[in-house]
Amino acid sequence: MIEVTTPGKLFIAGEYAVVEAGHPAIITAIDQFITVTLEKATKVGSIQSEQYHSLPVRWTRRNNELVLDIRENPFHYLLAAIRLTEKYAQEQQKTLSFYHLKVMSELDNSNGRKYGLGSSGAVTVATVQALNLFYQLDLTEEEVFKLAALAHLEVQGNGSCGDIAASCYGGWIAFSTFDHAWVQTQATTLSLTELLASNWPQLRIERLTVPSNLRLVIGWTGHPASTADLVEQVKASKEQQEKAYATFLADSKACVEKMILGFKQNDVALIQQELRKNRQLLHHLTSMTGVPIETADLKHLCDLAESYGGAAKSSGAGGGDCGIVLFRQKSGILPLMSAWKKQGITPLPLHVYSYGGSDKNESKR
Repeated sequence: MIEVTTPGKLFIAGEYAVVEAGHPAIITAIDQFITVTLEKATKVGSIQSEQYHSLPVRWTRRNNELVLDIRENPFHYLLAAIRLTEKYAQEQQKTLSFYHLKVMSELDNSNGRKYGLGSSGAVTVATVQALNLFYQLDLTEEEVFKLAALAHLEVQGNGSCGDIAASCYGGWIAFSTFDHAWVQTQATTLSLTELLASNWPQLRIERLTVPSNLRLVIGWTGHPASTADLVEQVKASKEQQEKAYATFLADSKACVEKMILGFKQNDVALIQQELRKNRQLLHHLTSMTGVPIETADLKHLCDLAESYGGAAKSSGAGGGDCGIVLFRQKSGILPLMSAWKKQGITPLPLHVYSYGGSDKNESKR
């Protein structure tokens, strides 16, 4: 049996601008996981997810395409990942087979409510990695990212794919998305093998070394948000505010590049300074577009954190979900958590996750 575990993610800085090619964000992988198990089968396969508390969905093949035995299914990201990875496998002269695939998630709470930790990205990456082991494809990290990114965009249609990168690479990363239009054009003429081997314009995935005295604290508002919907709202508004949006992009790029420099120079004060600046830039984006990025709950979360010495902002698309705080040391963290709890904000006991040591992904045949 094959078992693959991939981490969730949190955006630290660069949200919204990161959906534009070449505009950086800082993202971290966190130690809550999606686990995909895959076991060889014959004649018929199945897909099951604990998230939906349902019996396995059975599938078979028709002309080498996976066909489910029900029309409506909740596995869109997973199926896109299977389709593309198996297309690549066929290009490598691999014979397609049957398997039972099961998904287990730690990225939601006990009631199934999402924390905003990138579950769709993590399950897409985990599925590609599991099939990579199953078909012995020897994919590199970058090739896993590219396959998962193609699958994710096939379903969602927008977004940066930064969550995909965090789940692939782990740890803290600087990320800029690729030229989506170029990739889509190339996909019409190149084989999948050729597309994965090509250099995708403006794609940047760079591991960052975190200062030893930097502390990340995460709070959850209890209100989930839809990243895709919020990104679409900003996209619709930016066309009416073209000049102001261009200024936001330039300011965000300068801010995040300075923050990346803070990591490289081991300068926590600079990192905190630019995190606060990024929060203000997102306030300006809300003023420009009317999209509610920092909700009243997120503002309260961040303002409390600032009063205890942390630098804070919303994480990801905002509109709910999580806020993040960066401290220079441990002092102030426990008092903040107590203050959050009194205000109905849930501190999440999460840590940054880096691949290494004993690899969590393995094949047991």
